[in-house]
Amino acid sequence: MLLSRFELRDLRNLAEVALQPGPGLNMLSGPNGAGKTSLLEGLHLLAYGRSFRGRVRDGLVRTGRDAVEVFAEWRVEGEEGSHRAGLRHAGGSWEARLDGEPVSHLGELCAAFMVVTFEPGSHALVSGGGEPRRRFVDWGLFHVEQGFLPLWRRYSRALKQRNALLKSGAPGSQISAWDHELAASGEELTRRRGLYLNRLQERLAPVAAALAPALGEMVLDFEPGWRRSSLSLADALAVARERDQFLGHTSVGPHRADWKLRLAGKAEGEALSRGQAKLAALSCLFAQAADCAAERADWPVIALDDLASELDAAHRERVLAFLASIPAQAFITGTDLLQPVGPATVFHVEHGRVTRAA
Repeated sequence: MLLSRFELRDLRNLAEVALQPGPGLNMLSGPNGAGKTSLLEGLHLLAYGRSFRGRVRDGLVRTGRDAVEVFAEWRVEGEEGSHRAGLRHAGGSWEARLDGEPVSHLGELCAAFMVVTFEPGSHALVSGGGEPRRRFVDWGLFHVEQGFLPLWRRYSRALKQRNALLKSGAPGSQISAWDHELAASGEELTRRRGLYLNRLQERLAPVAAALAPALGEMVLDFEPGWRRSSLSLADALAVARERDQFLGHTSVGPHRADWKLRLAGKAEGEALSRGQAKLAALSCLFAQAADCAAERADWPVIALDDLASELDAAHRERVLAFLASIPAQAFITGTDLLQPVGPATVFHVEHGRVTRAA
């Protein structure tokens, strides 16, 4: 993907911004609070339907305004012409268009406009709970496997129904009616997640070697959400039935899945520094971007907020060299201008205004 035009209106302190990004590296520099991160929030909003800093209604809309508006125009490698998308989001309601047609579900925008974002909270990929890691895997599958979203929705619906019955104290016969659907969709969901992580392992090896060789080989260990080696999901649900009725929710299944990152250069249980955690998480995100490129023949846009923080000069240079070696379009924010490896388009952000350097 190559973003050629990007516009924002009334997003935090940005009243009206129009950018014509460069094809490779785009550097956004300026003081704290100038609006650099807000620009990346706009990209993320169009690609995910939400901000990475919370809900739209929680301060994303500029004070005194009704809604935030985002517009983007981009080209996809191998396709003729450009795509256009616009989103107006008021927090409680939204409206959007994609290539001139109304959008009925935000998932349509998310499928068309791919952005891989790294922001301060992305450390959770390696140091947080299981939810962000499940989202990471499911985002990748959503973009590279056409039938994944209906499968995910099928499992989520069955889980919601089973949990409602468990919470209400329904008899086992009613719960059993949903066990089959949950097991069938859950087994397939787990199979796809496992295959995806196996493929991602192959993408990860060269990225980790380029970004953080001192951490050694990075290995992704999949945890499906139940003891899959000894039980089918149907059997696991049956075994856990009595406990689930006591708890009032389903305690086993893909909604409890996780994956862990093992580093050959770190002893088991040894804590990572903030910089090491950032490099490990960046490696996973770049591997995911590379997988999108390989499976779809199309690199997503890469957005990196405050890249320099917690990384020393040598590792910053490694990240910039890696970005220069791939055809992806990238946006990097920072209070100080980094020295790119190769050409870059530079923007200065201050007091909510964005200017392109000569």
